[in-house]
Amino acid sequence: MLKSVLASAVFAGLVAGLCAALLQFAFVIPLLLQGELYETGARVHFASESSVQSSAAAVALGTDWGRHAMTVAFDFVTYTGYGFLLAALMLIAALRGIAITPRAGLVWGLCGFVAVQLAPAFGLPPELPGTVAAELRPRQLWWAGTILATAAGLGCIAFGRGWVPVAGILLILLPQAIGAPQLDTYFGAAPPELAAAFATRSLGAALAGWTLLGGLTALFLVRLGALERFDEARA
Repeated sequence: MLKSVLASAVFAGLVAGLCAALLQFAFVIPLLLQGELYETGARVHFASESSVQSSAAAVALGTDWGRHAMTVAFDFVTYTGYGFLLAALMLIAALRGIAITPRAGLVWGLCGFVAVQLAPAFGLPPELPGTVAAELRPRQLWWAGTILATAAGLGCIAFGRGWVPVAGILLILLPQAIGAPQLDTYFGAAPPELAAAFATRSLGAALAGWTLLGGLTALFLVRLGALERFDEARA
């Protein structure tokens, strides 16, 4: 059984990671490279006559294959790790008699996206190079707490009874009510239009990756017989 579970998570993570990487290369990384130009001063927003003109021209990916390979490898590792987590949670749900199907897996993936990507982004959106933010440590603590609270809240809503779903909603709202650490003033080198596009495209790529990951994890768990072996071992 364990071998089937591990294989399901790895296969799903590799496919979802490849999908996310392709979307990032197509839509996200070109914006990231533009942001780096503003961060280094190669481009200047609201340029004067004596400075480099602010430009919306796209930037080619170039031939930095080492950096591109690291991006793909990071996506593989990240989504495989998330696949292990989703597979474990699906087995726990199956233990409680909840049916695990590929369609249900899509919902699991969407919930993972909400907990890990969307809820933290509500207070701390993906940051383009050249964006100034509050101190790192408080942001990390808020980010981790938001993920845990949102995941627990979604679990309460999905599986709780009586007043438990209401508690789940409050859990999801709690970190947002506390608020993410923010600066007192707004400033940065990159144009706000570029930063907004980077944030939305980053979330869009993550949404596709998470949804695919959830559906494939459930599909492989079913096709490889992991759920059946789990039921047999439990019996």
